[in-house]
Amino acid sequence: MIEVSQDELIRCPVCGAVNIDKGKENKCRRCGSSLYGHRGFSTEKSWAYLITAIIAYIPANLYPMLITKQFGSVQSSTILGGIVMLWEQGSYPISLIIFVASILIPVLKFLVLIYLLISVKYPIGKDKKVSKHTLYFMTEAVGPWSMIDVFVVAILAALIHLANIEIIAGTAATAFAISVFFTLLAAHAFDERLIKENR
Repeated sequence: MIEVSQDELIRCPVCGAVNIDKGKENKCRRCGSSLYGHRGFSTEKSWAYLITAIIAYIPANLYPMLITKQFGSVQSSTILGGIVMLWEQGSYPISLIIFVASILIPVLKFLVLIYLLISVKYPIGKDKKVSKHTLYFMTEAVGPWSMIDVFVVAILAALIHLANIEIIAGTAATAFAISVFFTLLAAHAFDERLIKENR
């Protein structure tokens, strides 16, 4: 029986099979794909996507998310403006859901990804490998839920076809969708194996 240390094992990025690391000419024993210890520029790509997401998040909060035209008058509201309006009208559950999905989750995702990207380069929280993995998988899991605002605007624009009311998605809807998309890319581009290897 040959004993192999955990450091000599490498996972196939295609099929997930565990292989013994044999150096540069690694091939997966199951699917034959090339194996590698690190992706080139493993954190640079994540940083690029994350910075793009943060930049797109700024106009998503400054510009109108929803534009309503009724009897010649035009009303527009930002994400925060819509949350405040719903709260003042007594729609507390809806305003809380939109606040969590559109403000709290995106900001927390930014902070978590920044923490993870810094912690794999510098000795931050070295004794918390499990919690870092948990943070990473939670970030990936809650990612699509940030699109609730965009889905609401799209549904309203599609369903409301009254003669005197027109609902249009504002500039913020596009910016917000771009921000969520690039945040998902940043989380996907992050190599979670770096958490284990940062000792």
